[in-house]
Amino acid sequence: MVEKVTINDVGPRDGLQNQPVSLSVEQRVELIGALLGAGVGHIEVGSFVSPKAVPAMAGTDHVLAALNNGQENGQDGFSVLVPNMKGYELARDAGAKCVVMVLYGTDGMAQANVNMSRSDAERVMEQILRQASADGVRVLGTISVCWECPFDGPVDAGVIAGITHRLLDLGADQVTLADTIGAASPQRVRDLTSMLVNKHGAKRLACHFHDTRALGLANVFAALESGIRFFDASIGGLGGCPFAPGASGNVATEDVVMMLEQMDYDTGIDLPELMNASRLAGRLTNNAPGGRAKIWLERHFNKNSDAGKQIHT
Repeated sequence: MVEKVTINDVGPRDGLQNQPVSLSVEQRVELIGALLGAGVGHIEVGSFVSPKAVPAMAGTDHVLAALNNGQENGQDGFSVLVPNMKGYELARDAGAKCVVMVLYGTDGMAQANVNMSRSDAERVMEQILRQASADGVRVLGTISVCWECPFDGPVDAGVIAGITHRLLDLGADQVTLADTIGAASPQRVRDLTSMLVNKHGAKRLACHFHDTRALGLANVFAALESGIRFFDASIGGLGGCPFAPGASGNVATEDVVMMLEQMDYDTGIDLPELMNASRLAGRLTNNAPGGRAKIWLERHFNKNSDAGKQIHT
């Protein structure tokens, strides 16, 4: 049987939060619609953070409202990031059924991102998990800087293992291991993911890679070999954390889907339609580099399109 790999596109949140120009609610909904049209079933659609801190995410409640559009239970595959209990309550009241909460592999990153210690961030996560359980809201935990921190340097795998265990034990639906600044290497990715898959199984684990050093796809491959089957990626390679010096774009969704298709995995995503979404991201932001395979993919699909026209002439 063909194995399925799930892609969660974080472009509408992680990809847009650090752009020079903020997109309107309508433009963000248009981009999300293009991803849905390509068959992307899991999308991080925004965040409930302070608009003063991250202006590009203002109006995420309106984005959710437009996407849900009268659906009583909304879209199961939509998630939103929340930094604290206030953000969680805003997300819940806006109809979010799945929230993402970020924890940190180091105190330096926690202080830079949310102005609190790593342990304090974990206590906030615990409170949100309890409230979300009562509210029937799913919680996804993301651990930032799992391999290296721009402030505190290399991160001990034992620390990440401890946070992962705690998150899963507290009832998080999933834990995502994030290479926030793109400092991971395939061997270190394999070491950490293999250890955690052996201990917890792969179903509740995911990975999030940036392509700072052109190792994004190699790191996805290494995690695949460990058994991970859920990955974050960003349309057009958009991304970069405003609180993490050195963080470049996320690994591009179109690159990941292309590689997985050539490895005979099933993503359920239409790659030509995904390229249309990538082009839209480029037009809307004027700053989406596209995946590393962009030129090849464009030529490949244009060639096939031209051949199809000749056949039908």
